[in-house]
Amino acid sequence: MSVQMLTLRSRIDLLGRREGGYRARAAVCIAAAICALAGAAKAAAPAEGPPAQIEVTDEVGRTIEVPQPVQRIVSLAPSLTETVFSLGSGDRIVRDTSADDFPPAAKTIAHVGGALAPSLEEIVALHPDLVLATKDLNRRETVEALARLGLAVYVSDPLSVDDMLASTARIAQLIGAGERGDEMIAGLRARLDALSRRLAGVTPRRVLFVVWTEPLISIGKHTFLTDALAHAGAESIVDIKDGWPQISLEYAVKVQPEYLVFAGTLAESNAPPIEELAKLPGWRDLDAVRAGRVLDVSDGLERPCPRMVDAIEELARLLHPEAFGSGATGNTSQIAPARGWEDCAACNL
Repeated sequence: MSVQMLTLRSRIDLLGRREGGYRARAAVCIAAAICALAGAAKAAAPAEGPPAQIEVTDEVGRTIEVPQPVQRIVSLAPSLTETVFSLGSGDRIVRDTSADDFPPAAKTIAHVGGALAPSLEEIVALHPDLVLATKDLNRRETVEALARLGLAVYVSDPLSVDDMLASTARIAQLIGAGERGDEMIAGLRARLDALSRRLAGVTPRRVLFVVWTEPLISIGKHTFLTDALAHAGAESIVDIKDGWPQISLEYAVKVQPEYLVFAGTLAESNAPPIEELAKLPGWRDLDAVRAGRVLDVSDGLERPCPRMVDAIEELARLLHPEAFGSGATGNTSQIAPARGWEDCAACNL
């Protein structure tokens, strides 16, 4: 079977594993909520004049006005929650989503539901100065509904490691953490430059990044994950332009990646232990599985936020120990989890 893109139906079915059965009702709920909330939002507006605002263009080309200073933030994606915490402003997040789990403090914040169908009523009632969303995970309808209700919604869309750093810088400026953001980003860029020099001249490892095992889902070329692999001295075997493609095991066996790379925790994965995977049809025909070349890396690799640089360095050391003067090898005792990243092309901005 040749490589093929995951159908919309399959993407939505996969997404349901994380977002729950209410997803199918999301569009109807959003439309109804707009009518119900418009009056409430108007009535809740402060009596005094509007606060100072700045006008910015977000990463999908939308012009928004953000009140200043930003004191109350609603984050609708785990990567954005991590970004705000990394800027030392986690205490300003008044709500996040049920998927937000890092840093540990993010799990203690009350949630507005899942990323696909957050509670619009709750978000409006919180009177946030800024709502953070991402094109990759959140629905267009959610962003448009909140914007029509008068909320400032900044949408990020990082497609590379450099994009992630630039997005972090923009968010830092928006929330008044520009100085800390500049300092942090300078440090991250210095680390990436040092890693590039260390890996200069190495032959990139051919890897299969496994997002999900049933169906087998990997990454396309124009994604932040593929760029992260390149920074770590690796290249994906999947030759598809963009998105999160479904591929066949037959294809993987035909091209024989040198390594399988997973990211995440076992509790959130549908991957069996490597000992069991090595017994399954197709998987047992992969040289990387038979030789134990299965790497378990931090889930920071799959989140476009500053922690990604830690994961890139980790993966580089596992793939190219010779470049670090170390005999370290990857964790091959058990396959790590892989989050169910979804394309959701019909919903994206």
